[in-house]
Amino acid sequence: MEKDALRILTGGVSQSGVRDHNERLILTVLQRHGPAAGADVARLTGLSPQTVSIILRKLEKDQILKRGAPLRGKVGKPSIPMELNPEGILSVGMKIGRRSADLLLIDFTGRPRRQLSTTYDYPLPEAVFGFLESGLETLFSQEPQRLRDRVCGIGIGTPFELWKWHDLSGLAAKRFSSWKNVNFFSEVAKFSDLPVFVVNDATAACHAEHLYGRGAEYRDYFYFFIGSMIGGGVALNGTVFEGNQGNAGALGAMRTTGPLGESQQLIDTASLFLLEDRLIEGGVDPGILWKKPQDWSSISRYVEPWIGTTAQELAKASLSICAVIDFEAIFIDGAFPPDVREELVARVRRYLINQDKRGLIPPVVEAAAVGENARGIGAASSPIFRQFLLNTNAGLSGM
Repeated sequence: MEKDALRILTGGVSQSGVRDHNERLILTVLQRHGPAAGADVARLTGLSPQTVSIILRKLEKDQILKRGAPLRGKVGKPSIPMELNPEGILSVGMKIGRRSADLLLIDFTGRPRRQLSTTYDYPLPEAVFGFLESGLETLFSQEPQRLRDRVCGIGIGTPFELWKWHDLSGLAAKRFSSWKNVNFFSEVAKFSDLPVFVVNDATAACHAEHLYGRGAEYRDYFYFFIGSMIGGGVALNGTVFEGNQGNAGALGAMRTTGPLGESQQLIDTASLFLLEDRLIEGGVDPGILWKKPQDWSSISRYVEPWIGTTAQELAKASLSICAVIDFEAIFIDGAFPPDVREELVARVRRYLINQDKRGLIPPVVEAAAVGENARGIGAASSPIFRQFLLNTNAGLSGM
């Protein structure tokens, strides 16, 4: 993305009464482009130098920004760049997965300060919210009060319609179906007064890549995240687009064709639960897939064919996606080791060469950077994004 693109898309205004917008704009510029002196911030935002100076002083006083090292080597006094203060804003995120949940405390730059994990057979509500309640106490007990006071909210990354997301029967299925009546906000309010933000787990992963990974390299792109179930995210106009129902990028429901020509969804042909099933059939404990740190070298004979099949499906899905919006790039990430991600990306690139691309502008296919922790980091970034950064797609989402 060109540095002036943000100015073109979201230029600030200097009239009184719009400081919230202008503060968000300045924080977004510094988050996307790194430390910058006041004059550079004014150029990138289109705000007057005086307006920028006032806002920067206020944000520094509030400890949201801090001064960087002086920039020397030019004529005149060295300029002082302003940068995000990592401890100026903290946020909590919880990822709800099919086999595990992660709870993180991140700083303003996206760096996890603390992280807890739990595993289960299925994510039943009492287990998930019990983990969140006890986990918050553990996370906060390790931080001084001055930093606990900087926590701005709790983000929860979860698959939507969780009550449909199981293969149980009998009493277990009835207990799992209770998700249909769960109000996340009410449940968390029982033990915390922090604001709660709920986001689709794959969209959360896309937020993490956009804010802390390679998202700044492209204006419009599509993002795949492969966990137990495959999901995705959409970035348009320099911001992650969540859609009117918060479900944009739900590519797991995309239609594809099975080995016998039957109609299937992408979730049935390009998800990690397929690899899990292969391990079980081979008498291998599938727990190795979720063990941290991740090392899949001992199960390469099972991983290799899974990569081949998944890459073919991603190549076809990528072209279908780009038939709707001509994305510049396709990012691929997932709950797997970096070497698996690199091989998957390489295979998708190769498969795209021989696909029928008439009428399409093929996207570049890139490896994402955040990795298997993207859903948790993205969930934690949601309170920060909603309260402090600028959403250039707010009008498109009906917000």
